[in-house]
Amino acid sequence: MRKMDYQNVRGTADYLPEAEGIRRKVRNTLEDVFIQYGCKPLETPILNYSDLLASKYGGGAEILKEMYMLSDRGERDLALRYDLTIPYAKVVAMNPTLKMPFKRYEIGKVFRDGPIKKGRMREFTQCDVDVTGIDSCAAEAELIMMALDAFDRLKMEVVIQYNNRKLLAGMLEFFGIPPEKSGEVILVLDKLEKIGLEACEEELKKKGLSVVALKETKQFILDSPTCLEYFSPYLEKNTLISEGLEELKELEQILEGLGLKAQCQFNPYLARGLDIYTGTIYELFLKDGGLRSSIGSGGRYNNAIAGLKGEEEGSYSTVGISFGLDVILTALLEKEETTPEPWVDYLIIPVQEMEESFRMARVLRQEGNRVEVDMSGRSVRKSMDYADKAGIPFVAVIGEREASNRLCMVKDMKTGKQTEWVFK
Repeated sequence: MRKMDYQNVRGTADYLPEAEGIRRKVRNTLEDVFIQYGCKPLETPILNYSDLLASKYGGGAEILKEMYMLSDRGERDLALRYDLTIPYAKVVAMNPTLKMPFKRYEIGKVFRDGPIKKGRMREFTQCDVDVTGIDSCAAEAELIMMALDAFDRLKMEVVIQYNNRKLLAGMLEFFGIPPEKSGEVILVLDKLEKIGLEACEEELKKKGLSVVALKETKQFILDSPTCLEYFSPYLEKNTLISEGLEELKELEQILEGLGLKAQCQFNPYLARGLDIYTGTIYELFLKDGGLRSSIGSGGRYNNAIAGLKGEEEGSYSTVGISFGLDVILTALLEKEETTPEPWVDYLIIPVQEMEESFRMARVLRQEGNRVEVDMSGRSVRKSMDYADKAGIPFVAVIGEREASNRLCMVKDMKTGKQTEWVFK
């Protein structure tokens, strides 16, 4: 029989126990934080109607290029979800009896047929929190605080960059960039840190902007403002600038009061690629710069839920944040001090006493311990070596004497100390 050449689909991965152990620890840590912040669990389908994901309240043209499309036996047009945001908006739109404010978390797989790079796959897991029914910037501030708490528990230093889509769109409007080109220019500015000033200018030249608009935009890039005071002279130019500036000032005031401002950084060009966002936005990066990619992001999107319901835009104030489980794992695996925890607390080694070994294992499990019975039949020495390499903290050998007296010697693998246990 010919051996088949098996391999994973490009952009997918198997997570063996060592990596999966760390991955699960990250997931559990994030979930614990979400719950402590009062978030309720929610699960949505991976499979959705393509019309939902492709709606104008979805991710926009850029992300639609990466959407996995398929059809079922009834020839209905379906798609795999590319994030957890639009499925969440659908849930709120379909369930008008939900009590507001509604705060939920969801952890699940999403799919994007996009470029593959370090920490970025085509099948990946997002860990999301969204809050609906809060108009003020207190919602953004709490999500930022939650993110900093989560990464503090993971012992990862992060910086959170933030901006406001209204402020950015208002500045482009003032520069004379027409609304139909504003989205394209915003996407270029969003790539400034990645591609650099020269490449950014070249892309802007291809957008067909007027000489004045191009000059003003270039000057805005060269000015590289680092604080909100830069925008004070533009305050009265249009309502987008004034509203965006007011929202950011409110956010900064809360962050300052919480002592979190030092971990946050204003980035006037941050836009978030998705068209869904309507207000404040943010991205999380590792402070040491070990990964260029963001490890989390989010922002305010006030129009999506109302849009899906066919109601007045802005009637469902919503803000969210998303963490990339796989990119966080990539960062953690690069840290030398990262070691997986042992899967079990006790290894029981039977010496022709399997029944008694199972009995002891059951007693230990009933006490809340994780227990493995070595059923391999190998020698005690080899079983001890296995426990040592696996980092299992305690080992018990059960032979004829131990079985007849319902006792065993439990060895602490770290100290070498042995303790006699009696079990029933």
